[in-house]
Amino acid sequence: MLRVKVAGTDLVLHPSGAAYIPSEHTLLIADAHFGKAVSFRKLGVPVPSGTTTANLEVLSRAIADTGATRVVFLGDFLHSVRSHARGTLDVIAGWRANNAALELTLVRGNHDDRAGDPPSSLAIHVVDEPLRLGPYALCHHPRPVEGAYVLCGHWHPCISVKGRAFERLRLPCFWFGDDSGTLNENAVGVLPAFGSFTGMHRIEPRAGDRIFPVTGDVVRALAALPLG
Repeated sequence: MLRVKVAGTDLVLHPSGAAYIPSEHTLLIADAHFGKAVSFRKLGVPVPSGTTTANLEVLSRAIADTGATRVVFLGDFLHSVRSHARGTLDVIAGWRANNAALELTLVRGNHDDRAGDPPSSLAIHVVDEPLRLGPYALCHHPRPVEGAYVLCGHWHPCISVKGRAFERLRLPCFWFGDDSGTLNENAVGVLPAFGSFTGMHRIEPRAGDRIFPVTGDVVRALAALPLG
C-alpha cells in the first residue's frame, strides 16, 4: 500500500484499486461491476465464471489490510439488470452475511441507474452523488464539485508504459488532478476499476496531475507533470 496526501488528507492506495481514508475508517471502491460476466453469458458471450467470488475475496483482503469499518462503492455496483441473477446475488449475500457489522454505502453511477439498486436484504445505504466526507465529494462521475475535492470512478483509468524491448504495458492507475491550492476544475481524483472483468481506458494526464500505476501487488508513484 502507498500513503499519499490528497486535498491535505492522508489517503492509502491499495493494490486492489481501492483507496482508504484512515481518518474516516472508510474504504472506497470504484466500478465493481458485480455480475458483469453473467450478464455477458446471458447474451451468449463465452466469458469466465467465478468473477464475483474472486472480486469479493479481493475486497475482503483490502478490508483486512486497512482495517476499514465502512465501504463506499463509487458507483456501478451491479453491471446490469441481468446481474440480479440468483447465483450472483447469493454469492454477494453470503459475503454480506459474513461482514454484517460492516457499513456499506453505494453512490449511484450510470450502471446503477440501469441495473437498479441492490436488494434491500444486502443492507446497503444507497445515495445520489455527491456524498460529502471530510474534504472530499464522493461521486461516480469525474466532474468538479464546488468546495470539495472529488474522488470518483467511471473512467477505469490506465496508463501505457514501456516494458521489455518494444513491449507496451497497460497498467490500471490512480489519477489525481491538481490539488496544489485552489479547488478548481482539475480537483478530481479517479480510482481504477475494482472489478477484474471491466476493461480499462487510457488517460492523458495534465500538468500537475499525479499518477500511481498498479503493477501486481505494488502501487508506484510517477513524477507529477510540471505545471505550465
